[in-house]
Amino acid sequence: MQLPKISLGLWHNFGDVDDFSVATHMICHAFDVGITHFDLANNYGPPPGSAEINFGKIWAKELKAHRDEMIISSKAGHLAWDGPYGDGGSRKNLMASIDRSLQRTGLDYFDIFYSHRFDPQTPLAETIQALIDIVRCGKALYAGLSKYPAAQAQEAYEMMRTQHVPCLIYQGKYNLLHRAPENEGIFDLNEKYGVGFIAFSPLAQGILTDRYLYGIPETSRAAKSWGFLKTEEVTDALINCVAQLNKLAAGRGQSLAEMSLAWLLAKQQVTSVIVGSSSVAQLQKNIDALGNCIFKPEEISCIENILNEL
Repeated sequence: MQLPKISLGLWHNFGDVDDFSVATHMICHAFDVGITHFDLANNYGPPPGSAEINFGKIWAKELKAHRDEMIISSKAGHLAWDGPYGDGGSRKNLMASIDRSLQRTGLDYFDIFYSHRFDPQTPLAETIQALIDIVRCGKALYAGLSKYPAAQAQEAYEMMRTQHVPCLIYQGKYNLLHRAPENEGIFDLNEKYGVGFIAFSPLAQGILTDRYLYGIPETSRAAKSWGFLKTEEVTDALINCVAQLNKLAAGRGQSLAEMSLAWLLAKQQVTSVIVGSSSVAQLQKNIDALGNCIFKPEEISCIENILNEL
C-alpha cells in the first residue's frame, strides 16, 4: 500500500456547521494535486457523522469515477451516538459503526478502517478480532490502530499477524510540540512489525502556524466553542517558542507551517501526514511544504534547543 506524503483529514471544517461549497473545493483540489487519501471517522463533524455524509455527497458528485485511485479511511471508538453501544471498542460498536459509516458515505468498502482508540473497558482481543473480521468480510481492505499505548499496540499487532490480517498503519498525534510516538516506543514497534505511521495534528491545531503570534484570531480553532484547542493552552511561553521557530522557518524560505510539515515529512518513520484545512489556499500552502524537506544538522539542533525551552 502506498500513501501520498500528505493526506487530507476531515476532522474539522467538513461538518454541518461548515461551508459545504468550501469543503467541496478543498476535496476536489486535494485530489487534483495528488492527495489521494482522505481520512474520516464516525464522530467527525460536528455533529458526529456529518463529515462522512458531506464527504459522501462530494465523492458521489465529483469523484466517484476515481474510486480506484483513492484511499478512503474511517474509524470507530469515540462517542458517535447515544446509548451504551455508541462508544468504545466492543464488537457491537465496531460492527455497527462501519455499517453506519458505509451508509453515510455511500461507499461499498473502506480502504482502511481503524480502531480509533484503545478501550480499557473492552477486552483487547474482542476489539482486534472485530477489526480482523471486518477485513475478512470485505467491508475494509486493511485494518489500522489509532492512539493505542505501545504495550496494547504490540499485543494487537501480534494477534493480527498470527491471523494473517496484519496491521497496516498506526495513526498518532505527532508534531514538533508533541513527540510521544518517538519517545514511547511506537516508532520502534512499527519498525519491528512493518507497520506504517501516519501523523495527525501536524500543526498542533494551528499553533505551529503564524496565526497565534499576535493573539487568538476570532476564526481560529482556539476561539471556537466546539474545538479541542482551548484558549488557556495558548500560553506566553508557547507563543515565544513558536515565534522563534517562525524566525527559523523564515530563514529557510518557508512559513512556520511549511517547516513544521517538512520536519515531519523528513522523518523516515513517517509514512504520511494528515493535514486539516479551512480553505483551498491554506491546503495549497500545506502542500508547498513538499518543496523543501531537507534540514541541515544545525537547523535540527536549533529546533531542539528552542523546544527544550518549553
